[in-house]
Amino acid sequence: MSELTRIPAPDGVAPAAAYTHVVMGSGRFVAVSGQLALDESGELVGEGDAAAQARQVFENLRRCLAAAGAGFDDVVKLTFFVTDMAHMPAIRAARAEHIPDDRLPAASAVQVAALVRPEFLMEIEAYAVLAT
Repeated sequence: MSELTRIPAPDGVAPAAAYTHVVMGSGRFVAVSGQLALDESGELVGEGDAAAQARQVFENLRRCLAAAGAGFDDVVKLTFFVTDMAHMPAIRAARAEHIPDDRLPAASAVQVAALVRPEFLMEIEAYAVLAT
């Protein structure tokens, strides 16, 4: 794990409630493509259920990070693509199962018109930094 520095409220910037404004570290960069609510067989998990989809997406992120030798403690940035901002509480709840509030990464949330298939409610990508 890389030693990460978090700056939740840079001078002159309003404090963030659900993310950290700046996260930095040195080491090996890991990019995880946007993950969808698909199980290991490629079947949708949680049709119409944002909480179920968020839990599956975070499980997929966990598995992808592990494949790179990383974990959620190494994540410096998450990007949430949602079809409705109303899904964000479910995403935050799933994130809280993996990342404590005192270790929140930088984050962006974007509402999109559509994802690759209409039954997907969200897609989440992650960037991590590992110690070299």
